[in-house]
Amino acid sequence: MASAASSAVLAILLLFLAGCAAGVAAAAAAANETTFRPGKELRRYRRVQALLRRLNKPSLRTIQSPDGDLIDCVAAHLQLAFDHPRLRGQRPLDPPERPRGHRRRSNDTADAGVQLWAASGESCPEGSVPVRRTTEADVLRASSVRRFGRAPTERVRRDSVSGGHEHAVGYVAGDEYYGAKASINVWAPKVSTPSEFSLSQIWVIAGSFGNDLNTIEAGWQVSPQLYGDNSPRFFTYWTTDAYQMTGCYNLLCSGFVQTNSKIAMGAAISPTSGYKGGQFDISLLVWKDPNHGNWWLEFGSGELVGYWPSFLFSHLASHASMVQFGGEVVNTRADGGAHTATQMGSGHFAGEGFGKASYFRNLEVVDWDNSLVPLTGFHVTADHPNCYDIQGGVNTVWGNYFYYGGPGKNVRCT
Repeated sequence: MASAASSAVLAILLLFLAGCAAGVAAAAAAANETTFRPGKELRRYRRVQALLRRLNKPSLRTIQSPDGDLIDCVAAHLQLAFDHPRLRGQRPLDPPERPRGHRRRSNDTADAGVQLWAASGESCPEGSVPVRRTTEADVLRASSVRRFGRAPTERVRRDSVSGGHEHAVGYVAGDEYYGAKASINVWAPKVSTPSEFSLSQIWVIAGSFGNDLNTIEAGWQVSPQLYGDNSPRFFTYWTTDAYQMTGCYNLLCSGFVQTNSKIAMGAAISPTSGYKGGQFDISLLVWKDPNHGNWWLEFGSGELVGYWPSFLFSHLASHASMVQFGGEVVNTRADGGAHTATQMGSGHFAGEGFGKASYFRNLEVVDWDNSLVPLTGFHVTADHPNCYDIQGGVNTVWGNYFYYGGPGKNVRCT
């Protein structure tokens, strides 16, 4: 009996010791996992959280958009722009004088001036600005935490197609330009992969096409990587060193100062145009305040959105040397090396015309005298006309205009 009891006790002890050993081994494995594998992820997580704390300022009110966006109403003087050393402690400037010849737009086409977040009738209180909240998911979709909110460094412009960026644009060059205006047809083009985008915008450009390129950009874009969906969104961009280290989209760095309580940069635009259906566009005006030198942005019929302080720029601190209007897509050739099927504009070629092809109309520039004037020496060009093309014209209703766009991959574009 004693011997049997001793054997039982010994068996239990051995089982206990085996369990302890297994536990120690599991703990050691977990320690190794923490030390070697999650360590890098932990550091990234901390960087993401630090970035979110910096971007998402305290909110006076939060508005839920039907598309899932959260719009924070941030006190205007506490927005991210005022983290900049040159702006710290200041407040947004008063509106400047608009360019001479600026008219409220006619109603020959409907204005896609409604943003989804504002469709419920909610708005931000006076003295605050609506800011699209940046989420952890937004940051994690980026190629890196450091590059979040910035364009790819290889993104260039009309005279280069490096990095897979393809354009169909109209442009003027060779003079001094102090702004630009256009009405831009809004569509929801198909984007094939999250790392690609399709946009339609105005570029105000100075400097060379080297490392000193200065641009101010505004328009609409579909960018699944940046926004997490396929909706066209009102956006801006700026850079003073060819997209290398300076500048960003919307309000994702200290730069653009928002003054408007009704327009949220990066928020979805509604409605959009339909093939053989209703056509909607947005009117955008960018111009340089002759008194203070800052570059201002107007959206729709008279809504001042805000301004880029002149000190952000080198060449644009004076004036622009080129203005471009048109479309751009990214072609990553992710489909076995074939050309992308990401659409530009409506996804249809320029020759299809109104109601089918996308357009820009009423193109103007601002001259040295702060006056809106018609374009002179206007040219149109497309990098890959079998994929995306452009056709310009002039008439008494639309002034300078063009149709542009295309489907991307097709029998002539491979």
